[in-house]
Amino acid sequence: MAEAVATVRERPRPQRKETRHQIIAGLSFGFWSGLLGPKYEELWRDCLHRAFPNSSGKRKQVAVAVERVRKFRNRLAHHDSTINVDIPFELRQIFDLAAYIDTDAVRWLKRCSGLMTVYAQRPVTIDDTVVVAAKHVWPLYESRTAYVCQSGRACRPIERVAFYADREVKLDVPAVLHRRDNVEWSSEEAVRLSTSDDRFDRKIAKVIEASGATWTDGRCQVFLLTGPGHPDHRQSRAALPHQGAGRGSAFVQRQRYVSLHSLENAMTTADL
Repeated sequence: MAEAVATVRERPRPQRKETRHQIIAGLSFGFWSGLLGPKYEELWRDCLHRAFPNSSGKRKQVAVAVERVRKFRNRLAHHDSTINVDIPFELRQIFDLAAYIDTDAVRWLKRCSGLMTVYAQRPVTIDDTVVVAAKHVWPLYESRTAYVCQSGRACRPIERVAFYADREVKLDVPAVLHRRDNVEWSSEEAVRLSTSDDRFDRKIAKVIEASGATWTDGRCQVFLLTGPGHPDHRQSRAALPHQGAGRGSAFVQRQRYVSLHSLENAMTTADL
């Protein structure tokens, strides 16, 4: 780090314009990212943590957030393609990092940003997400990050699951980590799976235990999903309310397919 500062300081000296602001402006994003690395833990504890008063106070949390923003920034700076980049997710990463520093600054950034307006016009609308009726299964997702339905239920190849319950599509749009059909739904099977070397087996055992007697037909299909904090997890701007009323007016009776893109841009279910 000292070498990087020394290099930057040499640049303005011939013009006798060496100033604190010029030195800071001349340092790369990588310099600041590196300054939050494990070799500077003592510096973090002594003073750097004060620059991020709204963080948890843990250096690693801030370091990971800065590194994510740095990689996205480099991708843009090098004119790399963003066709397959989840832009709303990357934007939230920037806002989250800014919030560690100043919540007023985040509100200002959100007011100024026109990115989502442009992103809403993106012509890519692959139906990669299944929205499921979730009156009974939403609590299971919240406790065990899993979705369970009847064995043999047909479902297109999808990347994500969204939940419709309480007359709204919930905020979370988890990614599918593992899908398994025809699972014996019994306490005996839970015990057997809990001793397996396979991590998905052990996860399914916990889902069976948590569900209790909710599913009683003997066999089920299980989707193991991401939860908040997982790098592949996504969230909509907010839960999407459904305005329909009357019998048969629910947004989802069984399941329907939408794109993550539409979920990220919708304000209500009418936009899907």
